[in-house]
Amino acid sequence: MDQKRPRRPDPKLLELLVCPLTKASLTYDRERNELVSTAAKLAFPIRDGIPIMLPSEARVLD
Repeated sequence: MDQKRPRRPDPKLLELLVCPLTKASLTYDRERNELVSTAAKLAFPIRDGIPIMLPSEARVLD
């Protein structure tokens, strides 16, 4: 497994995903490898190409 570059999720999957709290659309932050919900002010991590859509795993945005 390549540890240098995180695996990017499937673009078609990203089109289908919404914020689990607000149901608003998400944006992909390539630099941090996260899905960002500006409505909920949360960033959901992507691990091994799989979005982790649990609020308990999300990073709170400033």
